[in-house]
Amino acid sequence: MSRFFDKFSHGRLFLLAGLGLFVVAQTAIAGENPPPPSGELKAAGESQTADDPLESINRFTSSFNFMVRGVVIDPLVDGYQAITPAPVQEAVSNAVSNISEPLTIGSSLLQGDAENTSTAAKRFIINTTIGLGGTQDPATEMGLEQRKEDLGQAFGSGGMNPGPHIVLPIIGPSNLRDVAGDVITAIVNPLPLAAKAASGGVSYSNNQDDIKSLSAGALDPYVVERDSYEQNRRYEVNNGVVPLMDFPQFAEDEEEKKNTR
Repeated sequence: MSRFFDKFSHGRLFLLAGLGLFVVAQTAIAGENPPPPSGELKAAGESQTADDPLESINRFTSSFNFMVRGVVIDPLVDGYQAITPAPVQEAVSNAVSNISEPLTIGSSLLQGDAENTSTAAKRFIINTTIGLGGTQDPATEMGLEQRKEDLGQAFGSGGMNPGPHIVLPIIGPSNLRDVAGDVITAIVNPLPLAAKAASGGVSYSNNQDDIKSLSAGALDPYVVERDSYEQNRRYEVNNGVVPLMDFPQFAEDEEEKKNTR
């Protein structure tokens, strides 16, 4: 047994060392390309092309995931929705969402977001107690709106670049920054990561038709899926604030100038 724990500890050390190198590399990149000042968002006109050096591998994995969704996941979701009453589905969704609150608390705290840290803590206490173990959501009725946070968002808020786009088997699109956040979360406590995975399953169940229609008519479903993920993560890192587009300023032609004089 002691040998097992020794190997496990060594594995954790190697993993942490690798993550440390990743953080150092990202910090160096951020130093060469400093992020905007706090509160200043990227203009919509700036280049936001996804970093995708692993595109060939990602495309293969994405095709595999699409096949698994069609053959395994979609039938399971359809069966779950068919036999499970709507109130039970809502209770399951609420419970899974409640389990994710501790991760939101920690991630918000790392960002110095005292308001969301307090909100998430209150939500967790209220929904776990009054909300019957999180199956109900009285906190929202009290005006405590949920805003989920994770370590990937915390890293992004601190100026860390997303890194290369990565498509994970079954799980789907991600990037190096978000994968690093999930790995660290799993090392500290695997429960929040399990809750995040469960939340993804519940979210897919609730939005199955919308997700399918997103890429149904696309010429390249992979690009749609990739860009949708990266844009959504930018949206979440910025806490839902969408920057205004910088529209080009067109000079008035000579005729208009004459008419305005």
